[in-house]
Amino acid sequence: MKRIHVVAAVIRGHDGRILIARRADTQHQGGLWEFPGGKVEEGEAPRLALVRELREELGIEVEAARPLIKVQHDYPDKHVLLDVWEVSGFSGEPHGAEGQPLAWVTPRELPDYEFPAANQPIVAAARLPDQYLITPEGLENGELLRGIQRAVAQGARLIQLRAPGGYDPAYRDLAVDAVGLCAGKAQLMLKGPLEWLGDFPAAGWHLTAAQLRKYASRGRPFPTERWLAASCHDAEELALAEQMGVDFVTLSPVQPTHTHPEAQPLGWEQATHLIAGFGKPVFLLGGVGPDQRQQAWDSGAQGVAGIRAFWP
Repeated sequence: MKRIHVVAAVIRGHDGRILIARRADTQHQGGLWEFPGGKVEEGEAPRLALVRELREELGIEVEAARPLIKVQHDYPDKHVLLDVWEVSGFSGEPHGAEGQPLAWVTPRELPDYEFPAANQPIVAAARLPDQYLITPEGLENGELLRGIQRAVAQGARLIQLRAPGGYDPAYRDLAVDAVGLCAGKAQLMLKGPLEWLGDFPAAGWHLTAAQLRKYASRGRPFPTERWLAASCHDAEELALAEQMGVDFVTLSPVQPTHTHPEAQPLGWEQATHLIAGFGKPVFLLGGVGPDQRQQAWDSGAQGVAGIRAFWP
């Protein structure tokens, strides 16, 4: 079955809200919400297809857009490649030129709307920022918490409380304070044994590669309302993350790092190749910082993750 190439747009307004459209009842997956876009014509460049589709469908002119994520999905009756772009600048007032209802929704509200199954990774990508801060080791608790507070004040929206010394009670106490600092401002991702999950309902969970290998066959350990992430280093671990139903991953190390000098770096070419076959948001980690964000986007990644380059 031939794969149908479709462009879709995560269109952001000045207030950060995202534009979605409702599919006509007569369409494939009718009645569900979607990100605006349409089919790429034979020989047409995806960006040009995006510009054409949004002009025809919404009456707007795209002024600023970048690749966000590519998702392959196989429905029983058709195979699609969703080529998704983030549109951050446009002119004109969007309207349903084909009579389709539109809605501007906050990223937080997106999961309240029913989308086709192929759109779930796009919903995740639309809700996630392009930087993922991982806390450093070797700091005393007060210093660590002050750093988290500064990071949140500076706009950090996704923070992992790293647990380098294993899973001890001190980490749990620290996690309670970190959850409080992030509440309503940033998404905190914790690490630790899955037995702790029930103690931190507001936090997401970031699995180690060892946990991924141990638990992947059991599937997702909690409902989709909570963020689930995993650390991956190769194609096998990415496949396990897919099996477990994670929302996003870190892929590392891209380049040599101070923290793991012994690890063999993937390099940009291999990282790009691995991302292309995955289809969920990927943060590149290891020897990268904010300056590599564009290169990460060009590789198909959601953005960059790091410790040293991001710590305030």
